Amino acid sequence: MTLKIAVVGLGKMGLSHFAIVNAHAMTETVACDASGFLTDGIRRYAKLPVYRDYDEMLAKEKLDAVLIATPSRLHAPMVRKALEAGLHVFCEKPFCLDWNDSEALTKLAEARGRVTQVGYHYRYVGAFREMKRIVESGALGTITHVLAEAYGPVVLRPKGATWRTDRAEGGGCLYDYAAHPLNLLNWYFGEPEGVSGTVLAPIFSAETDDEVYSTLHWPGGMSAHLSVNWSDESHRKMSTKITMTGTNGRLYADRQECQLYLREPVPALPGYGRGWNVRYTTELTAPVDFYLRGEEYSAQIDDFVRAAAAGAGATLNDFASATVTDRTIAMMLADRETKATRSRAAPAVAAPRRRSWFGR
Repeated sequence: MTLKIAVVGLGKMGLSHFAIVNAHAMTETVACDASGFLTDGIRRYAKLPVYRDYDEMLAKEKLDAVLIATPSRLHAPMVRKALEAGLHVFCEKPFCLDWNDSEALTKLAEARGRVTQVGYHYRYVGAFREMKRIVESGALGTITHVLAEAYGPVVLRPKGATWRTDRAEGGGCLYDYAAHPLNLLNWYFGEPEGVSGTVLAPIFSAETDDEVYSTLHWPGGMSAHLSVNWSDESHRKMSTKITMTGTNGRLYADRQECQLYLREPVPALPGYGRGWNVRYTTELTAPVDFYLRGEEYSAQIDDFVRAAAAGAGATLNDFASATVTDRTIAMMLADRETKATRSRAAPAVAAPRRRSWFGR
């Protein structure tokens, strides 16, 4: 079966998705973007149907699915229109800036029986998938603490606002960067029961946060510290990593490898012995038909296309699971606001008098 899919929004991620969808053996591609420069180029060189108006495209094209890669503020209304038109939907992350929209759209998709996916591509990275398998095996024993990090060179100097650095449009570092390690934490452990110590601070941006720090708490006493900074030029590109500490060892994963230290080997995890064990993404990842930026990007779209072509089936990161991440972000925002309110309400306290070296 050939799936007719429209890629909506042709920015950095949208163009990547467009290239992958257009190369997929099971798809027929339509493009949509408000920019005449982009649509004219695709119309001229790719010879595909191209639209500058989303509603016009939905009305004229007989689509099976849409892939939405527009600024985050537009996700909720565009996803709703697609679902109401009976389409399967892939939406870039973050899913929605308001978790209430996320929950409502999840229910609508379920009621319509539509296949859904949100672009948290790290779930398709071999090392992070192996980390999940190890966690579920119980090899670490009781996991007591996790460190989830993401750093990269996005905002490195004061400059004019873009939709990514406008909290109302893109959500800032919290939604654009921190959402990735948060989504991995949700994948491994589910939704936290609480958060504390949330810091959302600007470094160069005027309208939003450039660094994010918070501690998440799960039932049973496990905690995770989130440390994210998109104004860190010591990293050439985005670097996401997770470190876990347990009673039987230590586990680390990033884009390249998964490292596991075991005090004692466990039968549930054959092939891993006492001491350090290393598995590389190259040996943990199945090949893809089309490689662009990383095999995980092609893998997630292939997963969506095949599920949508079948008309059913859960993807690795559907709307329901992405909604958990949106609710977790909302908990962090509430924690930060509560702390800010307490700070504003706190009475001024006079500094204690210092005692002179020469007497009182």
